[in-house]
Amino acid sequence: MPALAEFLTPERIARRTAAAVDAAVAAGRERGLTVTGARVLHEVFSVVVHLAPAPVVARMPVVLPESATVHTLAQRQQAELDVTWWLDQQGVPVIPPSPLVAREPVARDGFSMTFWQFVEEDRSGEPDYAVNAESTARLHAALRDYPGPLSYLSAAEPDFITECLTLLEQGPSPISAADVARARREWAALEPLVRSRAAFEERFPGIDVQPIHGDSPPANIFAGVDGPRYADFELVTLGPVEWDLAALGPELEAAYNRGARREGLRELDAEVSRFVNGVGVLRAIAFLALAPQLPALVDYVLPSLEEWRAG
Repeated sequence: MPALAEFLTPERIARRTAAAVDAAVAAGRERGLTVTGARVLHEVFSVVVHLAPAPVVARMPVVLPESATVHTLAQRQQAELDVTWWLDQQGVPVIPPSPLVAREPVARDGFSMTFWQFVEEDRSGEPDYAVNAESTARLHAALRDYPGPLSYLSAAEPDFITECLTLLEQGPSPISAADVARARREWAALEPLVRSRAAFEERFPGIDVQPIHGDSPPANIFAGVDGPRYADFELVTLGPVEWDLAALGPELEAAYNRGARREGLRELDAEVSRFVNGVGVLRAIAFLALAPQLPALVDYVLPSLEEWRAG
């Protein structure tokens, strides 16, 4: 397997994280927060920092395609802030934006960050993904009434998929030319349905499009000490509910359907699930173009890649 060029070393990743922490601390202090013990809570695609002792968490995306700008990030982040604030006002358990700062993205030192309420994590058990999948139907029921504007299937990031498949085709890559060619063919067939709500609705008549989480909510339910909370709405979008269950398999799909019946929602449609699974695996393959920024991505994507090759 050919190797990707110019992987970031652990030292360079550590410097990137330190720069993100410094930016978050400075931005928090500028907004009147007392910050004396900032600590990193999580870092993969984003750096997540508790601005202790303030009960505020800053989150900054750091693994990004070349086309991403502070402006385009801020647009996505504002939608996330607006949706989570609204859900919190409806009594839906989420990690809400921090009430101590303005509810808007902040640009600082090349980073675009958002500020969230600090919630203590319950680390006493392992996630129950079946329970989480069933609970996702409750989230979908609440989101149906969201009154704000959202774009159609922006969570699929079609420009990102196109850009990254081109990068994988042009340069050193962890996948073969044949893999890239197959991915391009499949993307050509699916892309029109991703880019056009009208095309999707023509292809899948009777399937409603509604506000959805956008990024696998069964894997993004935070175990707070006061109970589970829906989290990480960075890719919130309009789309079919199947998008939120993509690639999770029959057991979790069945769990979601139990929740859907309880909430009075429709169950998952098999044809739409095949569509979103197809887009999902191509998006995973596209992420390999970001592996120089996050070398661990190759290991994350490899199981999906092998399953796709065998399919």
